[in-house]
Amino acid sequence: MSQFFRIHPENPQARLIKQAAQIIDEGGVVALPTDSSYALACHLDDKDAVQRLRRIRGIDEKHHLSLLVRDLSELGQFAMVDNRQYRLLKSVMPGPYVFILEATKEVPRRLSHPSRKTIGLRMPDHAITLALLEALGQPLLATTLIVPPECEPLNDPEEIRALLEKQVDLVIDGGACPREPTTVIDLTGDEPVLLRLGRGALEPFGLSVQTA
Repeated sequence: MSQFFRIHPENPQARLIKQAAQIIDEGGVVALPTDSSYALACHLDDKDAVQRLRRIRGIDEKHHLSLLVRDLSELGQFAMVDNRQYRLLKSVMPGPYVFILEATKEVPRRLSHPSRKTIGLRMPDHAITLALLEALGQPLLATTLIVPPECEPLNDPEEIRALLEKQVDLVIDGGACPREPTTVIDLTGDEPVLLRLGRGALEPFGLSVQTA
């Protein structure tokens, strides 16, 4: 049976954030709010928790998971970023984006794409998630909270609690989130490539949506 914390979306209670961080440190899988939809998250280095997260989400190792970071200073440990890419990331983060970047050799193989050696990076613009990352002192591994066979992300914590109370260890109620996924952009080539259109604007990347 999962725990259920109501945390203020703008002024997170430090006591509850500390308890949530402890649950993650002990191998828990957590449903938490972001600036797009709710997400599933777990400890970066906990193999069993990562496998549980993938099972709940119904995805295999070919599906990119995202590293949630609190600061761009954490980038260098996980992704190879040149000056151009860094300036671009700095101009839009935090925000509702996932960026596909070349993974460094330090990234465990299970966390990077098995054939491309890439990793998804995200810095959410949400006080609860950023406070949790600060308390943990390291990134989280996460994915958009979509429950098979549905294809739309979840944004209601009470609904998430009802659906997943026997599968996750904690649901953080930070109020309703936008029912829209992140925009996913591949930065591994010479030019940005749109992989999924979501909440994030495309103008900073010189991209536009093609209409018929």
